[in-house]
Amino acid sequence: MDVNTCIARLTGKDAKDAYAFVQQVTAESRDSDTWYSCFDQLAALLHHKSSLVRNRAISILAANARWDTAGKFDALLDEFLSHVTDAKPITARQCISALPEIAEAKPEFIPKIQSALQQADLSGYSDSMQPLVLKDIVAVLQKIDGENDERNQSN
Repeated sequence: MDVNTCIARLTGKDAKDAYAFVQQVTAESRDSDTWYSCFDQLAALLHHKSSLVRNRAISILAANARWDTAGKFDALLDEFLSHVTDAKPITARQCISALPEIAEAKPEFIPKIQSALQQADLSGYSDSMQPLVLKDIVAVLQKIDGENDERNQSN
């Protein structure tokens, strides 16, 4: 599939198709670097006006972090982490939940990920969403800390 068709499916109005496609691409991205060639075009979707499209890009980009030998994620990290406090709390939660996969693939990012999570300003979210996002942040920090401790013990 060419990159234009891929982007069209990710940004299309057929939410059911887009969801199924994201699931497929994310799973394939965890097994091979097939979709890494689309990294730049996927990264551009982080700026999309639709939070659903941003969610899709976040999922696929996180799954492709493991294949990033060219350092593309290094340049993208600040933009990616800005979605920890995305205008839409669902997108923030999607971003937060993707961070352990990135931390595992790119352990050198752990300090910056931890800092972004610890400094996240949740005051822009409704009172009902703040505790949910905070719970996600705490869970991810614990997971990253645990994996980092294991990695350090095995070294």
